[in-house]
Amino acid sequence: MQRIEYSAEIAELLGRIRRRPAAGWPWRPGEEVPPGLPVKQSWGWLFAPDGRVLTLVNPRDGIVSLPGGSLEPEDRGDPAAALAREAAEEAQALIGPAHYLGYLYDRVGSANGGHECARVRMAAALRAVGPSEPDPASGRHYRRLLVAPGLAVELLGWGPPGLRQARAAVRTAVAQLGVPAAANEVIEELPLTGCEVFPLVG
Repeated sequence: MQRIEYSAEIAELLGRIRRRPAAGWPWRPGEEVPPGLPVKQSWGWLFAPDGRVLTLVNPRDGIVSLPGGSLEPEDRGDPAAALAREAAEEAQALIGPAHYLGYLYDRVGSANGGHECARVRMAAALRAVGPSEPDPASGRHYRRLLVAPGLAVELLGWGPPGLRQARAAVRTAVAQLGVPAAANEVIEELPLTGCEVFPLVG
């Protein structure tokens, strides 16, 4: 087994991670959202060229998340537009075209005033990140880590359903983005000043 490498600073951050309780929303891989079921959120597996994905850590409470969030009026009902906007706001991230993976069925509707809804998952290339800034919507200032997808599931606390979702994301990223199926295992924090991650070719 390959040893996972990371710095002492990242080790200190990982030691404060707190996992949210699993929501138990059923994962519908590859299925289109049924007509009449509103899409309320869009979250993304954003890939670097070596197969790692962007995860966000809130150092105040230790909660880990993927970039993404609720659809806003300016997104005009487009989950890909919502993901691009949220990634820019939360992580100052520029992403490539988003590829639809499926959705989580939220029967309780905690994101929709108690009415059932869909929470879409997508995959995209992480092109670059800008200088780190607080999320304008929440004021949260996330730490931006690149980690292997399987480790992201562990940090998120999503268990076997999350692993199935990660595998769907990896399959799409291998086919559409040309990333390796076996990701680099090094945990890396992206620089506060920003950087290019997945450059455009040509």
